[in-house]
Amino acid sequence: MQYLFESIGKAISLIVQRDAELALIVWFSLKVALISTLAAAVVGIPAGFAIYLNEFRFRRALITVLNSLLAIPTVVIALVVYAFLSRRSILGSFNLLYTQSAIIIGQTMLVIPMIATFVLSALSNLDIRYRKTAMTLGANRFQVAWLLLHETKFGVAAAIAAAFGRVISEIGISMMLGGNIKGVTRTMTTAMALEYDKGEFVLAVALGLILMAITFGINILINYFQGNIDERYG
Repeated sequence: MQYLFESIGKAISLIVQRDAELALIVWFSLKVALISTLAAAVVGIPAGFAIYLNEFRFRRALITVLNSLLAIPTVVIALVVYAFLSRRSILGSFNLLYTQSAIIIGQTMLVIPMIATFVLSALSNLDIRYRKTAMTLGANRFQVAWLLLHETKFGVAAAIAAAFGRVISEIGISMMLGGNIKGVTRTMTTAMALEYDKGEFVLAVALGLILMAITFGINILINYFQGNIDERYG
């Protein structure tokens, strides 16, 4: 127990002193997670709206698939992306494997279903009269979608926050597609795993404290957005 408290104390000191290696790892993790989340939002939000606004064959089956993908292990996504980025694959000539781009691609694929599903859920909770009234007044699909986006902005924001929390804390994709290369593709989670294997816990604990602070902040944001949704429609 004493060893644990000593490690925590040294870790806090490392954070306060703004250790260069620690700062680099945290910055890289935040940058990659933010880019992945924004890229997924560009795809996932329109996908959620498209599924909600259109009736088509196998729609329910598609929704079931999206819901199922929420629980998919990150290593499965990593394996699929690896198969396309490896040197022998069709995208091997781009030399993307073990780069930041590879991690971004994998993390983006991971959270696209999450954002699409959460957006679809937020839209489904809306009063159907919003959509019907807009269409009755002659609004086109784009105008209807814009109106619905305004009404579900807190739900969409919560979806993006949840997606960011998912990618910032994942390890399978970062390890398998990034390779945990120091100063290039090392994220907080992969660095923690490495330091643990080396038996050096101070940096791992410092990264763990920062990661916990980030995820705690994300949960506060999600609860804030959820509170606004409940207040508006409850």
